[in-house]
Amino acid sequence: MGSKIQKDGRTVEKFLDSLQDEQMRTDCLSVKKLMEDLTGQPAAIWGKDIIGFGSFRYRGKTSEGDWFPVGFAARKQKLVLYLHCILEEQTALLEKLGEHKIGKSCLYLKKLEDAHRPTLKKLIRKAYKDPKIAGAVTVASPKA
Repeated sequence: MGSKIQKDGRTVEKFLDSLQDEQMRTDCLSVKKLMEDLTGQPAAIWGKDIIGFGSFRYRGKTSEGDWFPVGFAARKQKLVLYLHCILEEQTALLEKLGEHKIGKSCLYLKKLEDAHRPTLKKLIRKAYKDPKIAGAVTVASPKA
């Protein structure tokens, strides 16, 4: 059984233009450009509101599917970056990042300007080059 979230055919630009909060829209456009530049991949909508870059195949104990190595989403109070590099193992980089919170593969920022940009770039590159999901194995490397 694979992931229920799949790539969506909507345009990323139209989706981002629909964001009501101006600061969030500006941050999302900046993250989109940053991730496109660092991955060389175009942005695609996954599910109803996640923007992802590239894809890789993973296999867990109960599921297998395609997922994106890096991506982001606009939430009510925070910008969420999905960085599949097991964030809790990235303590040295996270200490340099600035104000943030983390989940397993989620980096939460109130504003993009809160993050130290060179450190953020290192985390994005790491997640894209060697994607990992806790409790799963990568069975195929990133692809477009």
